[in-house]
Amino acid sequence: MTRVLVAVASRHGATREIAEAVARTLRDEGLDVHLADAEDVQDVSGFDGVVVGSAVYVGRWLEPARDLVDEHADDLAGRPTWLFSSGPIGDPPKPVAEDAVQIAEIAELVHARDHRLFSGKLDRSTLGFGERAVVLAFRAPDGDFRDWAEIAEWSRGIAATLRA
Repeated sequence: MTRVLVAVASRHGATREIAEAVARTLRDEGLDVHLADAEDVQDVSGFDGVVVGSAVYVGRWLEPARDLVDEHADDLAGRPTWLFSSGPIGDPPKPVAEDAVQIAEIAELVHARDHRLFSGKLDRSTLGFGERAVVLAFRAPDGDFRDWAEIAEWSRGIAATLRA
């Protein structure tokens, strides 16, 4: 059975919920899936495919996701690897996709098959003081802007590629 690692870095849990949805869809598609926090991943060599996702803050992936990619770059480049980011909020989402995340270097390093930017979720009650100040300055709207159908469709595409 095809083994897939879904690794995620999430600060407040919303990006982890996206990773859980990816993992669930991959399982529904018949794959053997291991879901892990990025900082807990010790080895990727036992997997036929890898999905790495991170929340985005100020245009960058969280450190645990960046560290995972840096530490396992050669192994990731040698197997099918997909990346996703979570961050833009609002309708329309802001920041716009081309400004939301600096991912080109990471994608090139691991020879990513695809990178998908998903809209995120903002719940001010989970934020620290500094984060609330940034949200206020940018007038970011509260709400859940994740598109679960888009996430499932992307995940089914990964499953189809790995089964082929």
